[in-house]
Amino acid sequence: MKTQEEEFAEYAAKMQGLCQKNDYISDDLFKEFNVNRGLRDLNGKGVLTGLTGVSKIVAFKPDKDGVMQPCDGELWYRGHRIDRIIDSIGEHEFGFARTAFLLLFGQYPTKKQEKEFSRYIGEARELPTNFTRDVIMKAPSGDIMNSMTRSILTLASYDPQAKVDTLENNIRQAIKLIAVFPMIAAYSYHAYNHYNRDESMYIHRPDPSLSTAENFLRMLRPDSKYTELEAKALDIALILHMEHGGGNNSTFTTRVVTSSGSDAYATIAAAMSSLKGPKHGGANIKVMEMMDNIRENVDDPTDRAQMREYLSKMLDGEVFDKKGLIYGMGHAVYSLSDPREKLLKGFCEELAKEKHEDDDMTMYNLIEELAPELIAEKRHIFKGVSPNVDFYSGFVYRMLGIPVELYTPLFAIARIVGWSAHRIEEIIGQGKIIRPAYRSVMKELDD
Repeated sequence: MKTQEEEFAEYAAKMQGLCQKNDYISDDLFKEFNVNRGLRDLNGKGVLTGLTGVSKIVAFKPDKDGVMQPCDGELWYRGHRIDRIIDSIGEHEFGFARTAFLLLFGQYPTKKQEKEFSRYIGEARELPTNFTRDVIMKAPSGDIMNSMTRSILTLASYDPQAKVDTLENNIRQAIKLIAVFPMIAAYSYHAYNHYNRDESMYIHRPDPSLSTAENFLRMLRPDSKYTELEAKALDIALILHMEHGGGNNSTFTTRVVTSSGSDAYATIAAAMSSLKGPKHGGANIKVMEMMDNIRENVDDPTDRAQMREYLSKMLDGEVFDKKGLIYGMGHAVYSLSDPREKLLKGFCEELAKEKHEDDDMTMYNLIEELAPELIAEKRHIFKGVSPNVDFYSGFVYRMLGIPVELYTPLFAIARIVGWSAHRIEEIIGQGKIIRPAYRSVMKELDD
């Protein structure tokens, strides 16, 4: 006798033909009605849908004749270029709180303001009584993003002001969510690791005096120990992932849901659901899978000739996932270079020395050198293809001993700052529900 689930599966399989028949819309219709699929034109440029003062991405600049030309990428947070933000962080300092203040409130904090903001973040790193036991440890999942999203929505039940729609309250909720994201991610992983993998479980409480990066490593590791370089590398990675313009999928989701008047918890849960998609937040995982495949199939990944031959096969769709892609190369927005990749690579090299991962670093450097040459040859793309931040972020996380299940959650721990900044900007400056138009191509069947 069939189970109910088996019957449902058979029914769904039977009905999918109708969906494929009646929901298919030809590419020709998109061209005929001049509809930019994915809100991007045929050249990949995003359709302008809003204004923001939170950040800016530069990928093209005008030449002397005013013609836009590809340029080295730039990322700006609130009027400050990302490389200068990173350079302004002292050798033995952590910049997460300072950069979060900049994005949330539009200007750098004074020393007094930074100390006060860090204190509030530290004090807010506290979950409701028994929340870890009653929510996080119930029905744990290897999909940590799903576990986190459930926890975020449940936090609304513990907040008596969950639906109070004032700016003051939204700022309070933003600070609270920024503070507890690392806890929810680490504890969700430990619950999964214990209940689903039969491993030991460690629940370390955060230290209010430590930075976000330090606390994450403290809560993740059984012995709570880490080196300053490890924490520093993670701090920089989080800052580089904090914000990336209003048009990326999860940030646009944040603005769309905010514009409807929904509360902070529902809005951030929606952003989380967007980020977990493999086309958005999971790119570095694909890079790591590719690197594992190279190690398994190339005798000497530090040998230039062997790497060139295998990467060529990869582009021809003969090896790895046979999709003809070298993951971590190129970006939807940047043209010549991704400024985040350049900054993260430096810390990646330092970590590789500390962790004795010199051969892997050589492999990454070889791919970074060879891939653009091969892509230019085989795809006839000559504008320049360079690594993006995902090319190195997974390598950094692996050297830090961070499980792959936490790669996308780490992205969320950083991006919650940018989401919150855009939510606040949407609340203050927009005031109109976002509702783009869809042209109907439905056939009228009634006489």
